[in-house]
Amino acid sequence: MGEALATAFSESNGWDRISVDEAYKRLPLLYFSLMLIWSLSFCSWTFNTFRTRHFQMNKLQWTLASIPLIKALQHMLCFLFWSSCYYAHVCSLWISFGVYMTGVLSQTVTFVVFLIISYGYCITCESLSLYERRTAAALGCVFYLTLIGHRASIPYFSVFLTLDYSILFYVIFSHISQNLLLLREQLAFIENEDVPHMHDAIYMKYTMLKKFQGVMHIVAVAELAVLMKMHFYLSVAVERGVLCLFTVRGLFNFPDIHKHREFGGFLLASNVDS
Repeated sequence: MGEALATAFSESNGWDRISVDEAYKRLPLLYFSLMLIWSLSFCSWTFNTFRTRHFQMNKLQWTLASIPLIKALQHMLCFLFWSSCYYAHVCSLWISFGVYMTGVLSQTVTFVVFLIISYGYCITCESLSLYERRTAAALGCVFYLTLIGHRASIPYFSVFLTLDYSILFYVIFSHISQNLLLLREQLAFIENEDVPHMHDAIYMKYTMLKKFQGVMHIVAVAELAVLMKMHFYLSVAVERGVLCLFTVRGLFNFPDIHKHREFGGFLLASNVDS
């Protein structure tokens, strides 16, 4: 996308009348299709979240809804930019800047949401601690600024971005492992105390975190490969991987957990205190 934008511009005065190569003819249709896909994903996710608003996972679902919304906005701006470039031969510098900023914002929000999920938000805890909120905000800000520098081709920022990815993935996988261990202890406690009606709810949480851990392994490998210049194909793979998180609605839906909410909180508290 960045190279295509650079090709499209001849000057930087806001609006430039140019001729666009035929190779970019399919870009408006491509971005329009992506905009529709992400818009439908956002509408479906929002409707499902509203319908299950009384369940325990509802706060997490509303947080996740921000990702397809930003992605839909990004692809809408891409569609407007390339449509005006190709058909009207007029390219807006401001729209391209909007594409750039929404791209950085969507990637930052995605990783912050991944970090929040790894903390166990709405899974093993009702809310994040002050330390966890500050850590997530700090890592998100650093990642956002580093990503801007990297996309602006500032020297050494590719190294900084690699370090940021390493820290983020370390924190994410570390917290996922801790929460999986906590849930395994929950399951062992339930089996020892003979509380079968809580087993399914806790086991569903454990299964969800295991699936999320597998998805994060794929994302980690793909992002590192993107940094190794295998950009186009792996960017498509990352795009599809993130989209899959929102098409598989059952990954974050636990319709029966709210029935055992108080008892589940007691189990979590008992393990933490011990």
